[in-house]
Amino acid sequence: MKTSDTDILIIPGWSGSGPDHWQSRWVAKLTTARLVEQDDWYKPSRHLWAERIVQAVRAASRPVVLVAHSAGVSAVAHAAEHLHPGEVVGAFLVAPASERAKGAIPGMGADFIPHRREILPFRSVLIASSNDPYCTPEEAQELAQAWGSEFVDAGESGHINSESGHGPWPDGLLRFAGFLRSLTAVPLKPIQG
Repeated sequence: MKTSDTDILIIPGWSGSGPDHWQSRWVAKLTTARLVEQDDWYKPSRHLWAERIVQAVRAASRPVVLVAHSAGVSAVAHAAEHLHPGEVVGAFLVAPASERAKGAIPGMGADFIPHRREILPFRSVLIASSNDPYCTPEEAQELAQAWGSEFVDAGESGHINSESGHGPWPDGLLRFAGFLRSLTAVPLKPIQG
């Protein structure tokens, strides 16, 4: 698959992605990418954030690929339980936030803190840093295993955001292009009520 074959849904974490964040840059650069907006970026709610992702997926006209960062990765895992097989063809999950880190954030919904630990119903890759202050490599590997995700060690990359020097993140874009090439489009089917 190529970017033009997909609807790319960008899912930021707590506080959203600022203008210099690689997610914001991808929305500007990739013509089929769009941001999944949340009503309140500072108060993640399991139900509300997952519902917004499911709505965006169901509004898509092409096969969907999710691109999530930090607490957005948790939102994807929560949304997965509400998605039907074939609605999403893949997820590119970057720098997940651990339960410990999410629990320390003011405004974080108590229902959002625990990770959903079930195999995701679509292909996924989880990219994590060896020195991420919000998730240890061991925590990230455990999540990748629980979700059935391919695990990629990004080395010493911090939280893989603009603060860690990953504004443009060209290596991430190359890795994303490789992930897209590995996906097979699933025809969109009408959802039976």
